[in-house]
Amino acid sequence: MPEAQSRLDLFIDRMVSQRTCLDYAIAQTTGQPGPVFELGLGNGRTYHHMVQHIQDRPVYVFERAVASHPDSTPPDDLVILGDVRETLPASVARFGASASLIHADLGGHNRQKNDAFARLVSPLIEPLLAQGGLMVSSDRMYFETLTELPLPEGAVEGRCFIYQR
Repeated sequence: MPEAQSRLDLFIDRMVSQRTCLDYAIAQTTGQPGPVFELGLGNGRTYHHMVQHIQDRPVYVFERAVASHPDSTPPDDLVILGDVRETLPASVARFGASASLIHADLGGHNRQKNDAFARLVSPLIEPLLAQGGLMVSSDRMYFETLTELPLPEGAVEGRCFIYQR
């Protein structure tokens, strides 16, 4: 990776890596029971991508407030509204360790803030992932019981991360 990439190149690397890692995780977890969790909806691009490629599991979205593109807005019964620092722990009682796939794109443009937030939410996410389930994140996470996997071909190191229970 060049020392001083343009913001455009960084964005492209992130998007290509995100799609590559999500496609890998979707393929690896196909047929595995348990819901899929999208942590952070934003514009809804990754949610839209996932629901187009995941037919066998519901995709729940965790978001503070839905403001996505109309084509990428989940049905109300699949939205868990609120701050993930509260909704993730509350979801352990509802779902247990049942999620086959969790995707998180919760960070912003400040790497230090992203890292601090990843450290905060990692222990909240970890109890929701099923045995054999995969976690895809745009930021490095800090799990005690999950293993970081090598990225699939086409993904750029440091732009996306995959973990497995």
